[in-house]
Amino acid sequence: MFGIIRPCRCRLPKGLAKQWLGHLCGLCLALRGQGGQVARAATNHDGLLISVLYDAQAAPAEGSGGGGWRTAGPCPLRRMRRAEVAYGDGARLAAVVSLLLASAKIRDHVADGDGALARPVLAAPARRVAGGWEAAGARGGAGLGFDTDVLVEAVERQREVEALAEPGTSVLVVTEPTELATAAAFAHTARLAGRPGNAAALAEAGRLFGRVAHLLDAVQDAADDRRTGAWNPITATETAPARVRQLCDDATRGVALALADAEFTDDRLVRALLVGELERAVRRTFAHAGGEFGPPPPDFGALGQGAEGEKEEHKEKGGACDCGGCGGCDGGGCDCNC
Repeated sequence: MFGIIRPCRCRLPKGLAKQWLGHLCGLCLALRGQGGQVARAATNHDGLLISVLYDAQAAPAEGSGGGGWRTAGPCPLRRMRRAEVAYGDGARLAAVVSLLLASAKIRDHVADGDGALARPVLAAPARRVAGGWEAAGARGGAGLGFDTDVLVEAVERQREVEALAEPGTSVLVVTEPTELATAAAFAHTARLAGRPGNAAALAEAGRLFGRVAHLLDAVQDAADDRRTGAWNPITATETAPARVRQLCDDATRGVALALADAEFTDDRLVRALLVGELERAVRRTFAHAGGEFGPPPPDFGALGQGAEGEKEEHKEKGGACDCGGCGGCDGGGCDCNC
């Protein structure tokens, strides 16, 4: 399961941990509803942020913190337990965005001949899956009043800017299509939730989140891309690692400031994920990349979870989990009782 926002449930307050899992399960079920069982493979940690944002803005509903919730049946990934899961417009929009981005990712892997997809016998069905997911996303977006052409055009634009990027090109030119796509998705949660006044602030938060996500993906892949000769925006533009880190830190702070300009029914989970966990994602990615990307700490104080190099709370308690997004956080083997 992909995505940069991968909280360990032991790090979230009990109520928020349950909500987070409810959004994750809700996204998975919404994907099944829009694209069939196979589409559940597009479930991702970042896509559920759309559902979280919608729910945080929605008018309070009886028995929930806002938006729509229902009781889902037993699932093997929840150890055959029932759960309260998010459903409705927020989960459906999250599924639309996830389907379109997963479709684009599959097409990119096929075009690049990555791994087994270099074989025509596997590339052809992969293209069919990608086409089916794109069509399902377009249908779902139309039902929600969301112009999915914005995302599709961003994907096409991404290929163009990557082809033109060269040493000296600003890496922000390369991240711009991703920024525009995430800005549109974040902003549409405000319109769906009946808070159009939040659209501008959430568009800004989405734009900066897209920047961080794109750059962290590049940092994470930098070593492998150099080894295989694959294209990487940092290498292609010859952007210094210190500059990449500065851009990520500045964008993270910008997300927090943009969220402060929006009005929410309950913003606790939004801030836990898009402030605290986004900071952690930056620190974790650079620390794991090591070498030229390894810390130093940022010049400013961290916004959500303390300074760089902090000890995780569960480690201070002697727990074994590394809190880097363990399998239990998405319904796997660990129960996160660190």
